[in-house]
This record gives sequence, C-alpha cells and structure tokens, in this order.
Amino acid sequence: MPNKIPPTIPRKTLSGKIALVAGATRGAGRGIAVALGEAGATVYCTGRSSREPARGRPPTPGRPETIEETAELVTAAGGRGIAVRVDHTEPAEVRNLVARIKRRHQGLDILVNDVWGGDALTEFGKPFWKVNLDKGLGMLKQAIHSHIITSHYAVPLMFGSGAPIIFEITDGDAFYYRGNIFYDLVKISVIRLAFAMARELRKRDMVSVALTPGFLRSEAVLDHFGVSEANWKDAVRKKSKNSRVNSKDQNDSADDFMVSESPRFIGRAVVALATDPRVKNKSGRVFSSWALAREYGFTDLDGSQPHWGNHAKKKYGRYKICDDQFYSYWVPGLVELIFPDWF
Repeated sequence: MPNKIPPTIPRKTLSGKIALVAGATRGAGRGIAVALGEAGATVYCTGRSSREPARGRPPTPGRPETIEETAELVTAAGGRGIAVRVDHTEPAEVRNLVARIKRRHQGLDILVNDVWGGDALTEFGKPFWKVNLDKGLGMLKQAIHSHIITSHYAVPLMFGSGAPIIFEITDGDAFYYRGNIFYDLVKISVIRLAFAMARELRKRDMVSVALTPGFLRSEAVLDHFGVSEANWKDAVRKKSKNSRVNSKDQNDSADDFMVSESPRFIGRAVVALATDPRVKNKSGRVFSSWALAREYGFTDLDGSQPHWGNHAKKKYGRYKICDDQFYSYWVPGLVELIFPDWF
C-alpha cells in the first residue's frame, strides 16, 4: 500500500505566475490546473468541453466535465482560473489564445501540454494492420499535432520570463511498447518533443520536461470502477473475486487500482518542478510522479505517496526506465556536432 506521511500543505510558491494548461477539462490536466491554483498561480484552463460549446463542434461525448468547472476549482484552491474554449488542433484558435494572454499579462511562465482525447480512439491489443486507420490518424492529430501547435505559438511568449518551463504529459517513464501503435507513437512522441524543445531552448534559460502519472484515478476511471474519489478504495470489495486480474483490453485490476493516484498528485509534481531553482538540470528528460514525490516530499490528497513503478515491477516484472545511460545516447547528436551554432 502507498506510504502515508503528513499531507502536503500547499504554499503560494507560484503567486504572480501565469500558466496555461492545454487540455485542462478533466484527468491529469484538471489535477495539474488545480494544483497550480493551490500554489497561487493564474491558470488558463483550455480545451473543447465547455458549458457554451461552439456551434457544430461538440465537446467529448458522454463526459460532463467542462473547462469552466476546472477554472472554478482553480480559483477555489487559491489561484485564479480562467476558462477559454480552444481546439488546440486549430492553429488560429491557439494563436488567438496566446494573443489574449499577451494582452492581459505580457508573458507566460508555465506551459502544460496535456491535450489527449484519445481514449475512445485507442484499440489496445490490435495489430497495426487491423486497427481503424481513421481513429489512429485522428489520435496523432489530437495528441501530437495539438502539442506542437500550442508550443509553436506559446513558447515565444515565455522568452524573458523568469525560469519558464514546459511540461509534456505522457504515459510511462520508459521507451517500451505501449500496446497500440498509435497510442505508442503519441506517448513516445511527446517525450521526444520535450527533449527536442529542450535542445533548441537550452541557450534561452528555459526548461522542457516530460512527466507521467502512475495509475491515474481520473473521472473516467472512477466511473469504470463504480466509485468516487471519496470511496475509491471500495473498488477492491466490488471486485474481490478477481482483484488481481485485468480485463482483456485494459489494465483495470482492483489490485492495481489500490496503488492509483488522484490527478492532484501529478499536479503537485508540476508545482515541485516549476519551483525548483535547479530544475534546469532535468531539462529534456521524462519523470514520474512517484519518483518526484520521493525527491521533493509532496503527497497525494490523503497524505499517501503511491509508487506505481515499484508495484508494477513487483507484480509484472522489471522493465528499464529512461536513465543516465539511456540519455547518453542522445547527447551530443551528430547534427549538433556539425552545426553547434544552430540553437
């Protein structure tokens, strides 16, 4: 079971900072936005799921969460939440968003690329020649193109800001295969985006990192187990006969769910990195919420420090994470040796 220590007491360590959480409607994005609010930041909460959706462009079907609700939670947590409906696959909409932030604040300190929306498009366990191609290509657009478009417009607004930082939210702290070719491409690509941006920004005193949660207790996952955040541990009782067994197409054993984390946990990981004066040493790499919790001492809402990595290795077997040896193959690259002055 997760370690228990006194719960983290949020402090206003990011008071005066401006953050953009792209994909803040639910899940990790919402948890990150609210945690930034706990730390006193002004947070732009963007996404497509709005109480006032654009005509002919509905939000995620079957989900009640909205960006306005997230913004209200940010404000209630101690920050200032601002909801803006944006489709991050549309360059013009992102450009307008960034122009709005520039007019009101002149700069941006924290960018979180968390746009996803691929759950309904992922067909785990199917080989690439059998998956629905339209769904797969749509996933690449939603969860990779959107990140590139957002960074393209937002990062110049961060130049000159004090210790600006970019977060790419992924799934997993390693380069193993992830069970579906398009899902795998998305989650590996955003790690690579963090690395590539870090290389191009390294002379601008900016940081770019990738970050993964563990078993995330998102709104959809809670619904799947038939519990709420208040009684989530009842999932073991509901599935007591086969608590260690996963469904055929997803990792949903109650045994694993007991090591899950609330979305606020990865949010507090973002805050810890954003307030670390030595975070530049981490630029270009991928990190996990559970490892950062041990390093920085933050906790989940209940005072626990769930460690998905230890649990997964004990139950399923050891796997290699991205470590110093792994990154040594990336730097320096041949192009950097040939053209050292490009960036």
